[in-house]
Amino acid sequence: PNEVKAANVQSVTRNGLTYPVIRSFFGMKKDRNLSVDWIYQFGNAVTDLYTFPQPLPYVNNDPSPRPAPSKSNGTVFADLLTGIGGGPMLIRNDSIKITYAQELMWGSGVGETNNDPRTAVGYTANKHVIIIVADGRQAASEGVSLTELASIMKGLGCIGAMNLDGGGSTQMAVPNQYINTPSESRPVPAILAVVHADSLNLPKEPLFRRIIDTGDTNATALGGGWFESANPGYWSTTKAQLHPIGTGTGKYEFRPHLPAKAVYSVYGWWVASSNRATDVPFIIERSGGTDTVRVDQVANGSSWKLIGTYEFTGTASDKVTISDAAKTNNYVVADAVKFESVDPNVLTGIRSLPASAAPSEFTLEQNFPNPFNPETTISFTVPDAPSPVPVSLTVQDLVGRTVTTLVKVNLDKGSYQYRWNAAGLPSGVYFCRLQAGSLVSVKRMVLLK
Repeated sequence: PNEVKAANVQSVTRNGLTYPVIRSFFGMKKDRNLSVDWIYQFGNAVTDLYTFPQPLPYVNNDPSPRPAPSKSNGTVFADLLTGIGGGPMLIRNDSIKITYAQELMWGSGVGETNNDPRTAVGYTANKHVIIIVADGRQAASEGVSLTELASIMKGLGCIGAMNLDGGGSTQMAVPNQYINTPSESRPVPAILAVVHADSLNLPKEPLFRRIIDTGDTNATALGGGWFESANPGYWSTTKAQLHPIGTGTGKYEFRPHLPAKAVYSVYGWWVASSNRATDVPFIIERSGGTDTVRVDQVANGSSWKLIGTYEFTGTASDKVTISDAAKTNNYVVADAVKFESVDPNVLTGIRSLPASAAPSEFTLEQNFPNPFNPETTISFTVPDAPSPVPVSLTVQDLVGRTVTTLVKVNLDKGSYQYRWNAAGLPSGVYFCRLQAGSLVSVKRMVLLK
């Protein structure tokens, strides 16, 4: 998870020319929802993978390369757990849509109408994954065309599907024996495997997450001398801040106002460049003392990098400071810091209320008091269900950005309260958003200081 093992192809060569290309991608999100999308990967990080509503408008044997896609025309692929690239698309939004020419499959050796060994992956409306291989190039089986392959997948109930590499790569084994007859005997460098989730050592979903950007009120520049970086790749909408290396007087403080004494993982985000220091101090002030971790900001840019895991007090004394006290190259970068926790102690802010009967409705009550300063109580109910319901309680600002995640956990039926302290936020209008399964409710809150 959160690693790119092989980046999707950005361009191909046809007729001696370089053609930028948007191609198909089969993905599974962290909530196990499935999709088949057209994607373009702008870099080697998961956050560089963007989806697009259409591939580029090529035709067969197109003589003219199109301009490369831009991020502004796409959408970042959020919450991706795993996925694999392929092409062309076979089924999109429950309709057969073969984008052979648009994905520049012509000239690749992959034919559209000829019969060949084929491999495809798709999914149904009830989230079943279907993987199929069709043998070919042999007396017992001549293979299928892409049109026939799409029809087969549609007939099996797929609402989304894409072609994977065929020919000699059309191989399927369960568990370690071929169940088809490959047309060639050769290694296949990339596979799509079906395994038990427990074997993947997936990280636990955080119960708490808070991100502080340099433009937030919880972040403070000290000592003077900070200025905006002109480089792209910064977190959110606030540009990264630079400071010449110095003696430690130039600092950027991030105060998280954490909900409880618990163990939290701290991550840093910065814009990398060759003139950045390779020993930038991240100073973590937490329960039991202070730690200094030095990071290399020449590399590992524009993605979350783990600084360390620590127990914090859950009080105003907790903070992370980026210092200018580096000794290599020219500049240190301050951009964003993230705090995450899987420690159940972070949920001490939420308490279950006694109830005479199981709630029959999903409700989010108006917070009380409202307006408030700085604490308020948020009450909600989770209805009766056969199993615990995934619940998230977040606070958003006027433009829809998530300010903080208060609760992200599976809850049994019942009535609950959360006591929220907004000491680190400015006065203004905020929205409390509760999601329980597919149900969503929002309430307006006013913080007056």
